[in-house]
Parts: sequence; C-alpha cells; structure tokens
Amino acid sequence: MPGQQKRKRSRERAHRRATAVRGHWEPLFSTREHGEVKEYVRRLATERGISPECVRIDQFCGRTVHPTSYRVSVFVPEASA
Repeated sequence: MPGQQKRKRSRERAHRRATAVRGHWEPLFSTREHGEVKEYVRRLATERGISPECVRIDQFCGRTVHPTSYRVSVFVPEASA
C-alpha cells in the first residue's frame, strides 16, 4: 500500500518524541465543521508559529443522535523546575 511505510515512520517518531518530552495535550478548539478545523490549524501555524508536529486533531465519530465533531489540541511541555 503506497505511503504505508512513511506513515509508520511518522508514528514511530511521534511516539519517541512523546516519551522523550514530558507534558500534556491542551484542547484549544472544538467544532463540527471539518473546514473550520483546517482553517484553525493553518492559522496556528502562521500566526502563532506552532509546529504541525505539536498539533493533534481528534475526530469523534458521530451517530444519528451525536454528530461528528473535531477537537484541536496542542502539546504543552512541562516546565523544567
């Protein structure tokens, strides 16, 4: 399957990075529109200079009663004391 190896390496790098740096994911934005999520992530990168590697998009799959929603979170490293 094309691109499968690239996705696997990307997930492995993200996992190594997550174990190397302690911190937490802080939710910033939630919506039901996919277009709004894409625009918000674009603005994060341009206005705040946040790296795409530090952004996580969660998709909560909906059913008839609960529509699909999206949540954008950013990784916040713990302050070293």
